[in-house]
Parts: sequence; C-alpha cells; structure tokens
Amino acid sequence: MKAFINTLRNISKIEDLKARLLTTLGLVLIYRLGSFVVLPGIDPNQLSALQNQASDGLLGLINMFSGGAFGNASIFALGIMPYITASIIVQLLGMAIPYFQRLQREGESGRRKINQFTRYLTVGVLFLQGPSYITNLMMQLPATAFVSDGTFFWVSSMVILTAGTMFVMWLGERITDKGIGNGISLIIMIGIIAQLPFALFAEFGARLSSAGGGLIMFIVEIVILFFVFVGTILLVQGTRRIPVQYAKRIVGNKQYGGVRQYIPLKVNAAGVMPIIFAQAIMFIPMAIVGYGSENMGWFATSFTDFTGFWYNFVFALLIIAFTYFYTAVTVNPTQMAEDMKRNGGFIPGVKPGKKTVEFLDNVMDRITLPGSIFLALVAIMPAFAMLAGINAQFAQFYGGTSLLILVGVILDTLQQIESHLLMRHYDGLMKTGRIKGRAGSAAAI
Repeated sequence: MKAFINTLRNISKIEDLKARLLTTLGLVLIYRLGSFVVLPGIDPNQLSALQNQASDGLLGLINMFSGGAFGNASIFALGIMPYITASIIVQLLGMAIPYFQRLQREGESGRRKINQFTRYLTVGVLFLQGPSYITNLMMQLPATAFVSDGTFFWVSSMVILTAGTMFVMWLGERITDKGIGNGISLIIMIGIIAQLPFALFAEFGARLSSAGGGLIMFIVEIVILFFVFVGTILLVQGTRRIPVQYAKRIVGNKQYGGVRQYIPLKVNAAGVMPIIFAQAIMFIPMAIVGYGSENMGWFATSFTDFTGFWYNFVFALLIIAFTYFYTAVTVNPTQMAEDMKRNGGFIPGVKPGKKTVEFLDNVMDRITLPGSIFLALVAIMPAFAMLAGINAQFAQFYGGTSLLILVGVILDTLQQIESHLLMRHYDGLMKTGRIKGRAGSAAAI
C-alpha cells in the first residue's frame, strides 16, 4: 500500500504525465456519458426488449465492446467496431495491393494516407451496419417506443449513428495524441470493464438462488477466473526470446556450443490480432441475417450460436490460420538474417545467409502452432463457461476477445506510465521487473 501511495505521489510530481492522465480520464468520461444518450425519436423507457436481446450471444459480445451502448439504442450504439473492421480490411489490402504496400513504406506521410483511407472505409462499413441496426430496433421494440418513424427517422438515425462512431474515433485519436495509451484500445477496454460489475452481481445473485450452487460455487468461479487471468497475462506477454539451443532442438540441429544465446522470436508473435481478425469475420453471418431474423437457415443458425460447435470450431480454425498469417507479416526471417549479418551476428552451427533464413523460418513455423492453438483455446473458453452454467455476461471474462483485450491494453497503458516514471528517475510500478506490454502492431487494436 505504501509503494502504491508513493507511486501516486511520484505521478503527481510529473506535470506532463498528470496532464495526460487527466485528459485521458476526461475523454473516457465523455465516451461513457454518450453511451447513455438514446437516439432521438425513441422512448428510453421501452428498451427492455433490446437490452434482453443484447444480454448474451454474439449481440452480447457486440454490446460489451460498445460499453452497453448497443443495448441502450445510444448515439454510440455501433461503437468503434466499424473502424476496427475497416482497419482490418486496410491491413489485408496492404498485403495484396502494391499501392498500399508503398504507403506502408513511406513512413509518416504514408501512415496519414492510410488513416484517411481507413476513415472513408469506416463510413462505408457504417452504411452497411447502420440499416441493420435500425431494422433490428424496429423488430425488437414495440411501436409505442418510437416517437417518430418513417423516412425521417431512418435518415436521422443513420446520420447520428455515423456521426457517433466518427466522434468515438476522434476521441480515441485525441487520447493517443494527448493522453496515455492507445485511444481506440482504451475505448474498447473501458466498454468491457463497464460491463464487469453488472455481470459479477448477476452471477452472484444466480449462485445464491436455490438451484445456483451457493456461495462456495461462486468462490470456485472467482478462483478459476483468477487463474485464467494470470494465464492470459502470460499469453499476451508471450516469449520475448528463445534460446538458440532450444530453437535448434526444434529443427533437429544439435550442433551448438555451451554459451546460452537467444534469437528474437516469440511463441505468440501475433499477439491478440488473430482473434480480432477472426471475430470480425464471425460477425458477418450476424450482419447478413439482419441481427436476429427468425427465418434463418442452418448456416445462419449455426454461425450465430455463440455456444454452438460449428461457430467455435470455425472460430478456432480462423484464429490458427490468422496467427500464421499475421506472424508471416510481422516476422520477416530474411530481414532478421540480413540484420544479424550486418551487425556481425550469427547463429552458431548455422551458415549465414540462406541457411539462417531457413533456420529462422522453420523455428517460427513450429513454435507458432502451439501458440496459435493455445490462443484459440483461450478465445473459445467463454463458450465452455456458458455451457457449464455461468451467466452469459460473466462468462465473457473467462477468456475470449474481451479478456485478451482487457489484459493487453492494461499492460500497454501501465508500461507507458512506467516509462514516464523511469525516464524522470522515479521508481517504476513494479519492483521485480519491467512491465511487458504486447509491443509492436498488436499493441494497437
């Protein structure tokens, strides 16, 4: 406790850090207040059907990412997810289209152009998701909930939903520039944290009921959640470096000396990005069927069932595939071999040049598989928790996209705060070592 108080005192002495923290808190507060502002033309007292619909399943996940704004029919109902979808599309274009590849190599000017393309594409995604959301409102809410309807309501709601998402994007950019941490990631994290107290109390009440198992069962769930949380921290941090001796055992090369050397490869090089990619694709069936149409075929029914076999099986396969894809994008064995040769480094027992590239490529292929499988297991754990009888909202914190984002963003933000403290010769947040964030592109969702 004394160390925590000393850390707060040190933060208060650093004017720049204190100003950044206050700016971040202020902008986050604006976002949270906006999530309770209901769309004009809708009676806020008749939203119970929409909130019940958004309490579980895929819609529950979307509602969590938006901080409850989806179930509140808020002006921020679509949240930041359209921007995330657009960002993923732009990243994929950067892998396939030479023009975007050139922009990625142009530094700051290229980054500004890519950001501009992402904003335009976000508006396009909003024009697809907005009508689906308004249609869902019409289906779920009683006719008396709409003060006005017809063309004017459609047009005004579309404009407001689009403006709301663009404003949330602007808040995220301001947090990144003037505050602490990655703004977009923080906004998603705040939305997830906002749902935790309600989910916790709901699960506590369910366990105290006559058929809920009592207080002991609730304590067991909390203990399991703690271990899942610790395991997720280890997964997000990943393995920073791999001993050369271990790497050579992986590829069947036993020729190495007794000196313990390391190569800069990680078991989880892709971070949380494969889950983000896969989750965005798994939202597509939900958009196609118009958010809950009752006349759905087998395909739509299977892929909108959050606890179903086919949904989780395909979700896990996509995560494994995207882990390999994103690792291939972020880890370049050829560039690593060239950098090692340029700096006079080498791997004992492996010839420089092509042999080193092949060695690094083989090691990366083999260590990525267990990392991708573990990432997929963490992602589908909420489905198992729900099947075990845990409340749907509380089950989201037993793994999945929400917990990985939560842990990753917290680590990244604390790492930035610690950097400010250490840069001004104050003690860091931890005495036992530096905080490790996700680093690299995975740090920005």
